[in-house]
This record gives sequence, C-alpha cells and structure tokens, in this order.
Amino acid sequence: MEAPVEELLDQLQLPKVSAIIADTYLPWAVAVGNRRNIPVVSLWTMSPSVYSVFYHFDLLIQNQHFPVDNLAERGDEVVDYIPGISPTRLTDLPTFYSGTGNQVLDKVLEAFICIRKAQCVMFTSFYELERQVIDSLSTIFAFPVYSVGPLIPHNTLDSTPDANLDYFKWLNSQPAKSVLYVSLGSFLSVSREQMDEIIEGIRESGVKYLWVARGDTARIQEACGEMGLVVPWCDQLKVLCHSSVGGFWTHCGWNSTLEGVYAGVPMLTFPIFWDQIPDSKLIVDDWKVGMKVRDVGKEKLVGKKEISAIIQRFMSLDGYESKQMRRNVSELKETCAQALSEGGSSEANLDAFISKYLK
Repeated sequence: MEAPVEELLDQLQLPKVSAIIADTYLPWAVAVGNRRNIPVVSLWTMSPSVYSVFYHFDLLIQNQHFPVDNLAERGDEVVDYIPGISPTRLTDLPTFYSGTGNQVLDKVLEAFICIRKAQCVMFTSFYELERQVIDSLSTIFAFPVYSVGPLIPHNTLDSTPDANLDYFKWLNSQPAKSVLYVSLGSFLSVSREQMDEIIEGIRESGVKYLWVARGDTARIQEACGEMGLVVPWCDQLKVLCHSSVGGFWTHCGWNSTLEGVYAGVPMLTFPIFWDQIPDSKLIVDDWKVGMKVRDVGKEKLVGKKEISAIIQRFMSLDGYESKQMRRNVSELKETCAQALSEGGSSEANLDAFISKYLK
C-alpha cells in the first residue's frame, strides 16, 4: 500500500497535507510522512493496556516470560512489571505464544519500533478508562498522547430506531434488563462442538436472548427455542442501549468492549484471540463489570450446564455480585458520557490535536 499512498499524496491538489493518520500496524506510513515532512499520527485501535504490553515487550524477554514453551504449565505466572498494567497472568496476555499470534508477532514488534518516529499517538479509548497506563505512556514518549474515544457511532443514537425491524419490535415487547444480547464477533468463531454447548446452555438457562449469528441462524434459532431471536445482523450499539437488554455476551473485541461500557451493560466474556484475552481481563478483573464464561488458561470445552449456570447468575438482578457489577458499569457509563461531553477529556484531547496539527 505504500506506493499507492505516495502516488495519492503526489496527486492531491492541496497546498499541504496537515497530517497522516495511520493505523499503528502500518509502519510504512511513518516512513512516508517522515520523508515528506508530514506529521504522522499513529492510531491504535485496541486498548492502551495492550499497547503497553507490546511497547514493553523487551521486559517479557528480560523476565524470561517470552518465549514460553509450555503455556499450559506456566500460564498462571504473574507479570507485574509492565508500566501502567495491573498484575496479569501469562494466559491473560495477547495470544502471541503460539499459532497465528506467534506468526504475526515479528510484524507487530516491527511496527512498535517505528512508533518512535511518529509525531503522536492517538487512542480510541477514553482517558478515565485506562488512566494509569495512559499516564505511564505519556511520561515515556517525547510526543503527545491523545485519548479521544470511545470511537463508536454514538452520534447515530439520536436517530429513532426503525420500529419496523423485527428485532426492535421484539425488544420493545420485553421487560427491562431481561434480554441477553449475544455476539461472538464477525471473523473468528468457536468450534462446532463448543457452539453446540453454547446453544444448549443458553436454551437451558431460560433467559431471553437476542443472538447475532452470521451463519446457521435457522439452526441456532431452532435449537435455542422460542425464548429469543436469532438475526444475521443488528445495529449493535442501539441494541445495547435498549432498556430491555440486561447483559452482553461478547468476544471482547475492543469496539464491542467500548460499546458495552458506553451503554452501561455488564459483559459476559468469551474471548477467542489476540487482544480479546486481555480485554476480558480488564472487563472482569480490573473494571469489575463482567463475568467470564471460561478461564482462558483452561483450553477445555465449556459444558452446557456450566454455561447455563453462569448465564443465570449473570442475568440475575437480585444477587450481590450482579448488583455490584451493574453498579460498577453504571458508573463507567457516566464517566464515559462525561469524557465525551463538552469540556470532557476526549473532547479536550481532540481539540488539542486539531489545534496542534490541523490549524
């Protein structure tokens, strides 16, 4: 992509290009900007906590926490030396120890070497959500760090949901906080065997559900029964903000995590790959706004009875654990709203960025 972008910059009919905003995973963009004396904004679309893990990867090596030959045996060892990050088990780090994650690790670390030549870093998180790690990174870098999130389509919430959509009609007919919204992400999935257990577990829980499944919608609907609705797509943020939704079964992708926080909906975590693993740890252990369906360090099939039990406990409005979790996520929702409001941290950071680079 580097050559086409160079060609585009040559063809632009502009006095100058004020800045290049490029995904951190595109290190060549930094080189393009530096050659042309154009400031480069390194845009990180995962959590700042994951950013700190990769930026300080040398500490894992120094402490003999990478490479690890047998993660099953050493997974409970604690990493307590990465700046801004709370103590973390090896199994709660991104999945770079084996498989596809290990195969792309060199490219990721190469990108982080190039970051030092960028002119600023921009996070899609908001400052109050990960204050410690953002403060830590701000003291390390010689350039600004801007947290301008959550970068989710919250402005579209002002438009009225289409009441003719079947899933909104169905949500409108459900009691407050009674529905579990289920989304396992768009490009990664679980095994067929695990999916069967999830389907049976949700059915046996007796909890009402709205499930987004991009394949097998008819099979899932038939197997889960009449307590809910299975659709191939929905407007996720509007669904999460609906009064009938009381929980979010999530794969813990960063955008989904931010949408859950914005909506103030507790999360039932089922991470699969890469940054989803530490995101689950943030949700459950650090922010205390969710529960884990499974322990990521135990690569076993989670059975339907276990799934049914945790769904019932998670969706209960009466238990102490559930009440505390809902109180915590309600507070985070308010903090998120303040960050986005006039004079809030995200608006202030965005204004500072515009003043420095775009005026």
